[in-house]
Amino acid sequence: MSGLERRLQILLDQERHSLVESEAARSGRSVAAVIREAIDLRFASDVAVRANAASAFLEATSDEGGPGEDWADTKAAAMQVDAAGFDASVRFQVVEILKKLWDVFIKEDATLVEVNPLVKLADGSLEALDGKVTLDANADFRHEDHAAFEIREEADPLEAKAKDKGLNYVKLDGSVGVIGNGAGLVMSTLDVIAAAGADLPGRPKPANFLDIGGGASAQVMANGLDIILSDPQVKVVFVNVFGGITACSEVAKGIIDALAILGDRATRPIVVRLDGNAVEIGRHMLNEAAHPLVRLVETMDDAARVAAELAAAAA
Repeated sequence: MSGLERRLQILLDQERHSLVESEAARSGRSVAAVIREAIDLRFASDVAVRANAASAFLEATSDEGGPGEDWADTKAAAMQVDAAGFDASVRFQVVEILKKLWDVFIKEDATLVEVNPLVKLADGSLEALDGKVTLDANADFRHEDHAAFEIREEADPLEAKAKDKGLNYVKLDGSVGVIGNGAGLVMSTLDVIAAAGADLPGRPKPANFLDIGGGASAQVMANGLDIILSDPQVKVVFVNVFGGITACSEVAKGIIDALAILGDRATRPIVVRLDGNAVEIGRHMLNEAAHPLVRLVETMDDAARVAAELAAAAA
């Protein structure tokens, strides 16, 4: 093996809301550490710059019968490779590797494509000794073949169960189970619970992210409750729903019917906050049902506090 050892990657930069290509002269280090310490980081440039360069090359050549899109991609990749300071002896190989990484990133709907380390062998050729690809689960509907890459044995069993039921669920490490409709509302609920439990014994935190989406039917609600109540860390469940297309009356019916479906499997308190379309009807339905596990609270802040207090008391 020769002296060259690099990392090449294309990733989605959450902070800048853009795509970034980066290259580090030392492999085996986290991207955050390399950027933070500025050690041998040759460049980190928006892929938008490369895309604009490619478009310019393409526009300049295609109308005149020039080489076209692949030539444009090659030129744009070469610009990045030159900026990274690769030796001329491996320049062509790195250009081709970078083009292939970009191709995988776009065609497979990835959020990260990485080769680490990329090494130079004694004969002068480059070889990727290891790599990593992170795929965007939101694009799974376009890639049925991705299921074959999943290692079910390594997945969290509750997350796997939720995926089989079509639910957006992420396991966390707290004691307050969360069910909401809409990712934005669920994310806000996680923050409110964390704040509500900050001064309580054990500092109760959210146990999960679970978005039931626009449909809160009895079966969907039952599936959600079943998954959350299967987590032994959960001491209380907080159902936080804003009625829109799905009215609060339908949500209330879903909760009531879900508890009937679950029967003895439902054993922990459920704090419910409803707001929005048909909220008064929904609240009336829950009050009429008078299920011993259900506590109806009007505001999100108050409901989060009640849930956190119940979790702290049960710890």
